Amino acid sequence: MKNYLKNTFILGTLFLFGCSSLTEKKESASIIIKNGTILTMDKNNTVIENGVIIIKNEKIISIGKDELLKKYSTTKIIDAENGIIMPGMINTHNHLPMIAFRGLGEEGIKNRLFAYFFPLESEKLSRDLIYKATVHGTIDMALSGVTTYADMYYHMDEMAKATKEVGIRGVLGETVIKYPVVDAKEPYGGINYAINFIEEYKNDELIIPAFGPHAPYTVSKEKMQEINSLSKKYNVPIMIHVGEFDDEDKRLNLKNKSVVEYMDSIGVLNERVLLAHAIHLNEKDLDIIKNKKASIAYNPMANAKGATGIARAHEMINKNIKVGLGTDGPMSSNQVDLFRTLSYASSMQRLKYNDRTIMTPDLVVKMATIGGAEALNLDNKIGSIESGKLADIIIVETKSPNMMPNYNPFATLVFQANSSNVETTIVNGKIIVENKKLKTYDIEKNRKQMKEIEKDIADFAKDLAKKAKETN
Repeated sequence: MKNYLKNTFILGTLFLFGCSSLTEKKESASIIIKNGTILTMDKNNTVIENGVIIIKNEKIISIGKDELLKKYSTTKIIDAENGIIMPGMINTHNHLPMIAFRGLGEEGIKNRLFAYFFPLESEKLSRDLIYKATVHGTIDMALSGVTTYADMYYHMDEMAKATKEVGIRGVLGETVIKYPVVDAKEPYGGINYAINFIEEYKNDELIIPAFGPHAPYTVSKEKMQEINSLSKKYNVPIMIHVGEFDDEDKRLNLKNKSVVEYMDSIGVLNERVLLAHAIHLNEKDLDIIKNKKASIAYNPMANAKGATGIARAHEMINKNIKVGLGTDGPMSSNQVDLFRTLSYASSMQRLKYNDRTIMTPDLVVKMATIGGAEALNLDNKIGSIESGKLADIIIVETKSPNMMPNYNPFATLVFQANSSNVETTIVNGKIIVENKKLKTYDIEKNRKQMKEIEKDIADFAKDLAKKAKETN
């Protein structure tokens, strides 16, 4: 009888233990992504086959393999179907509302910036156009896997509103220039506009406000120094065009001094500064940039199309300068996604240095992700798939003919993929694109808006191109 009672007690205990194990609660998650190749872009460039990512609210809380599925539960599981899971791409230089003018001025106009760009903007820019064009551009980016973009333009409050509606992240620099412009009737009015914009958006979860002085040759020494002081006061970035053209030293009347040396000499080169283009720089310039911890936005596709030159990106990277990838404005490269730019980034450097072994695909993908985050001083938040970072993640499908075979996911991304291969875009833990469909904005509504803009601009743009051609 004693043995019977003892055995009954043991069996009962085992049964209760088994039941409790079966009903043990899993930790809750917002989104689980499984069954894909994860390019973490962490410091070791870790790649996880058949990986799993756990997202809770806006952050990544765990990365690993199938064992995580036993620990976490969610109502939203995304099957990557053997696709490439990677950090969202970061476009480090743009003028996004110019997407309203994309495809114009392509008739071989010599001085396209001053004879065509600026007059077109002067006549047609408005708050309404900037808002609607930004909606369109951020839709284009979201669908193509760009989760963060850096921009220099006007009416940044309108751009911020549009960017947040679509749901991607923006580092938005209000343009400062010595001419009257659409949002500042007085020269340098962009400074006060920028201050108001910074005050409004300084704590926003998606918008990082910034200053965007156009270039050293269009902003005086005193105003550059003022902007630098304000940037330090508010702890915000400065984005500026430097070294885009080969005569910038002449525009500044510099004698025996480069534009980078000039910026350094007046005290406006530091870790908060992002230099866009940086083509016509010498080795001394690069050393100064490195020592001052400034960053560079490399725009190979736009620079090739504009015949402005090829930046020394290979040397910059070898010097451990922070370098991200950019498209420049949509009238310069006609793109806002980074896929074609990935290929250009590699190919243009190999052509410049006559060396096919440099700028390997993994390095190019780095520039488009964690490299861009470093250039914008956001690498503690985004740019790689790591626990604790914000969930800015994309999934690139590998089922389409152009993605097969897929022996090396880095090479596939750089030399085979295009924007239509992006299956899913997640920003700040929110699904923006799913199954290649935008979830946050009515695309048909935006199509109608862009058709109206096109109709309004077409005749004026045609006449302007004719006049600009005659001045060549």
